[in-house]
Amino acid sequence: MDSHTTLVHMLAERSARRGSFTLASGRQSDLYIDCRLTTMSPDGLAIIGPLALERMRARGWTPDAVGGLTLGADPVSYAIAHASALAKTPVRAFTVRKETKAHGTGKLIEGPFQAGDRVVVIEDVITTGGSALKATDAIRAAGGVIIGVLAVVDREEGGREALEAAGLAVESLATARQIVAVMGN
Repeated sequence: MDSHTTLVHMLAERSARRGSFTLASGRQSDLYIDCRLTTMSPDGLAIIGPLALERMRARGWTPDAVGGLTLGADPVSYAIAHASALAKTPVRAFTVRKETKAHGTGKLIEGPFQAGDRVVVIEDVITTGGSALKATDAIRAAGGVIIGVLAVVDREEGGREALEAAGLAVESLATARQIVAVMGN
């Protein structure tokens, strides 16, 4: 199996569930995809980092840094940074907090992010695009230049279109349709 197919199978087996769920967007769904069950596993990280790096290169994206809204984006960003170090094409990872911390330096963005960085915003799952837009706003406010959004999963529920309407290029490693196609197989 190639790495894309392996990832889709991991997501179907570990991360996807049927039932009645309220998503982060507030929407109701009969499909829940908890990417963290894949993105926080050793073999998931080992597949995601190189695959994401490959997809960014295929798009012509050469970021200085990758990151997004905590918590979903964090392991994906770190996997990409690790894979980039192994490939000798270093890309730094950072985290965007959901709100500015009230102590210490009061940062909204943590890690080695720098003003002027060319950034790929990372998402675990895109539903409405709201989390990626929130991260994009924080990154731009801190002087970052957004070159695209990369998600592990696109739920195909309008989020990609919302991000593209905001002028953002979007790439996903898998889609809900691909995951559902192999669930239970």
